[in-house]
Amino acid sequence: MQRALITGITGQDGSYLAELLLSKGYEVHGIIRRASTFNTDRLEHLYHDPHEKGTRFFLHYGDLTDGATIRRIIREVQPSELYNLGAQSHVRVSFDEPEYTADSIAMGTLRLLEAVRDEVATGKRIRVYQAGSSEMFGAASPPQNESTPFYPRSPYAVSKVAAHWFAVNFREAYGLFVANGILFNHESPRRGETFVTRKITRAVGRIRVGLQEKLYLGNLESRRDWGFAGDFVNAMWLMLQQDRPDDFVVATGEAHTVREFVEAAFECVGLDWEQHVAFDPRYLRPTEVDYLLGDASKAKKHLGWTPNVTFKGLVRMMVDADVAIAESERSLQDNGFKSAPRLAVGR
Repeated sequence: MQRALITGITGQDGSYLAELLLSKGYEVHGIIRRASTFNTDRLEHLYHDPHEKGTRFFLHYGDLTDGATIRRIIREVQPSELYNLGAQSHVRVSFDEPEYTADSIAMGTLRLLEAVRDEVATGKRIRVYQAGSSEMFGAASPPQNESTPFYPRSPYAVSKVAAHWFAVNFREAYGLFVANGILFNHESPRRGETFVTRKITRAVGRIRVGLQEKLYLGNLESRRDWGFAGDFVNAMWLMLQQDRPDDFVVATGEAHTVREFVEAAFECVGLDWEQHVAFDPRYLRPTEVDYLLGDASKAKKHLGWTPNVTFKGLVRMMVDADVAIAESERSLQDNGFKSAPRLAVGR
């Protein structure tokens, strides 16, 4: 039985990847951070009591800022595949928490690679997937592919660039199997609510049922290459099934503005977006990234990977899910329960 270890398993990508690996017969282990409230809601449908016979899903407390714990978990789990998805992953927040962002992403990746290097030196075989980001390209001219020079425009992106080059260096210096996936924006109904796409679809659902009046956004003209997270995690797995490790851009090859996403989302519920969307300068970044468009020709050729969900299909999927959540919130409110306040964070 193949055994995989996933950092960042509680996130959107981690939950979809865990589903995929379990469907392929893997034993899946995930690292989660200790919190005073439960942070495993995306994984609840996968969880089984570890005392039950046949359980193949296990969680371990740890953090990429704690190298000793990472080493211990890798030694105990003995994974054949390790997917490093853990990070402080919000670009705007990285300007507010640059030191922690760099520690969890850049130094976190270095700690993990050092731990893997030590295990491989004892004869273990571990294949590593390192999660990169299209934000690493930043101000580089589109379309961007594996040969495009990085031009990061945020502490998050700078940290991801460092992690990328740590991965390349350990691959070349020590012969580790480390594949870099440079993933363009990928969304889903499981996306965090402070990310702009989910912020939009959550607002659409709440406005649709009368729980909210306005949606406040920053830069509507940023263009992004948006795909479905469920499609993208399959590319991660494919990278670790190759004979040799390499770097791959994963993208749809189609870009849309934030404004277009807003229009499509409100169109799903028959509302005029201009009546409900307002500008708030607080959601502007100190340095913006205007246009990201990925060229995934290499992934298509060598991995056989192509996206299945279209832009319109993705927007519809997210809106439908958030309308259902909003209807439940409305029902609770109508029966005397108060909805939780919406936090003014995100784009």
